[in-house]
Formats: sequence, structure tokens, C-alpha cells
Amino acid sequence: MIRILSGDKPGSRFLSLILFGVLIALAFAPFLFDGTRALDTAARICILIVLAASFDLLLGYAGIVSFAHTMFFGLGAYGVALACLNLERGFGALAVGTAAGAGAAAVLALVIGLFSLRVRAIFFAMITLAVASAVAVLVSQLSYITGGEDGLTYRIPRELTAAVRYGEVPEFALTADWVLGGQRITGKIANYYLVFGAALALLLLMLRIVNSPFGRVLQAIRENDYRAEAIGYSVVRYRIAISVLSAVIAALAGSLFAIWLRYVGPDTTLSFELMIDILLMVVIGGMGTIYGAVIGAVLLVLAQSFLRDVMSSAAEATAQLPVLPQLLDPDRWLLWLGLLFVLSVYFFPTGVVGKLRQLRQRRTQSD
Repeated sequence: MIRILSGDKPGSRFLSLILFGVLIALAFAPFLFDGTRALDTAARICILIVLAASFDLLLGYAGIVSFAHTMFFGLGAYGVALACLNLERGFGALAVGTAAGAGAAAVLALVIGLFSLRVRAIFFAMITLAVASAVAVLVSQLSYITGGEDGLTYRIPRELTAAVRYGEVPEFALTADWVLGGQRITGKIANYYLVFGAALALLLLMLRIVNSPFGRVLQAIRENDYRAEAIGYSVVRYRIAISVLSAVIAALAGSLFAIWLRYVGPDTTLSFELMIDILLMVVIGGMGTIYGAVIGAVLLVLAQSFLRDVMSSAAEATAQLPVLPQLLDPDRWLLWLGLLFVLSVYFFPTGVVGKLRQLRQRRTQSD
């Protein structure tokens, strides 16, 4: 299906298997994994895949360095939150909030692009950082509208909450010890599939964009903008267009986040730490590959969610050994997380996807 919609193949059998495994795991997450934590992790992965891929449209395909991506993500999230607070509870409020957030992101990205994309890359990056910081401060200070540092809590349609039950999946046994099904279908699961379906549609849309003539021009501009200008392409217009498109998709990811979490605040949507996470996802997965955003988001979210638990188990297992239990103390999980990412960047300079594609090419050439 991906090949039909985008003409883009993963380029590695092993990568294809990984992507297929991720798709299956996310598609059936409510039934494969127990507990709300696992479902929340799966929903976060879906949302961050879209957010990281939208940032890769700028960085990996157009060569534009921006630090304002969380600002657009926050606009989408706050658009849904404010609509749910001020309009009648229902899907109409979600639609209005999503459209308002995406529209505001598009206008702001257009204004920033018109005034900033003519300057050199480093100056554009600094301008976006300044604008994003100003918006974050403004959101914190306008507490009577945005809730300030406390954020906003709101109600979404009852059909998307755990209070509504739609039925139950019949049980069936694969083996004597492995029984699937028997799980209630609630509004929470419906909410998850709303997030999953929208994220999948947006990902396929981005794959189509980067493999279209428009995407090819962006890559040509990334490689040599002077040559692209010389053969007749308006570099500034293309850069502005992809900036607006990337901002809109980031805002839509923010809307999905707000629908799922039912809470928005500066720390969850506008923080610079989130911007660093997005950058890490793109770099680790592989810049200039939408598939890299998938791999990077999965690795980062799983590491942030479960590395502490793994270290706790390892510390208990090595309790009788010297020094090692102290090194594996769960309180040091951030240290090990940073070390793992440093090693991944060192051994995979082109990202996981880039490395797997290089290995595939070497095997093909040797054969």
C-alpha cells in the first residue's frame, strides 16, 4: 500500500520487517498489551511519529533548521483545549479547535517565513527560537485564557472516554497459555483508534508529498539552492510552502495530543525539552527519511517509558556484585539514556534507516 501511495520503499528487508512490526503493534495495541500505561505509550508514539516526520520535512528534506516546531504543536493543542472549554461538548468543538489551531499555525508560519527565510540558515534558526520562546512566555502569562503554568483541563466527547462501552471482543486461544480477546471496547479504545487512524493518514500524506515533484524540488534546494534557483525554481516560495505545510501537520499532531490527553500546558506542548526530543528522533532515525521518524519516535518513547524499569530489574539482579548495582540505579536512567543516544549517533551517523539502507546497498553490490 505504501508503494502505491508514495512510490517509496523502505530500501531494506530488515527495515521493512521493523516497520511492519511497528504497524501491527500499534494497530492492535489495545488487545496485545495490558494496562493503560501501554495504551498511553502507543498513543504517544503515534502522535510523536507525526510530529517528528513533520519536522523532518523541514530539516531532512528542505534543509531548514527551525526551533519553533513545538510552538505549532502547542497551537494545535491549545486550539482544541480552548474550543472544548468554550463550546458545547461534542465533536463539533474538536473540529473547530483543530481547524483553528491548524489555521493559526499556517498564518504564523507564513509570517515567519516571509520575513525570515530570505536570511541565512543560522539566522532563521535563531529567529524561530526567539519567536517560540516569546510564545511560550505569552502562554504562561495569559493565565486567564491559557491557564498559565497550570494548563487547561477540559472535557472531550463522552463517546471517546472510558465511560462509554461499545461491546466486548470474544476470547480465542492461540495456545494453551496465550488467550486473546475478552476485552471491553470502550470509548478510550475508540479515542486511541482516532489517534492511530489520523496519524497513519498524515504519515502516508507526508510520504506522498516527499515523493512528489514538489518533494524532489525541495531535495534539490537542500543540496544546492543556487543551482535550483538558476534552473528556474523560486527557492524562497518553496521554503515558505514547506514551512507552512510542516507547521499545519505539527498543529494537527498537537490536536491529536490534546484529544488523547485531555490536558494541555506549557510543559507538555511548548517546552524546549520537547523540541530536543523531536530533534533526537529525526537524527537517530535518519534525516531525510520519513521512515526514520517512525524508528526514532519508537526508540525514544520506549526508552523514556521503560528504561527506568529495566534498570531497576537489572540492579536487583546484580545486587550481589560490586559497583554495578550503583551504576544501574534507576535514578541514573537519564545518564544511561544520554549515553545510549550518543552511542547511536556515533555508530549510526546517517541514522538507523540510513545505516540499514547502506548495508542493503553493500550486499547488492557484492552480489
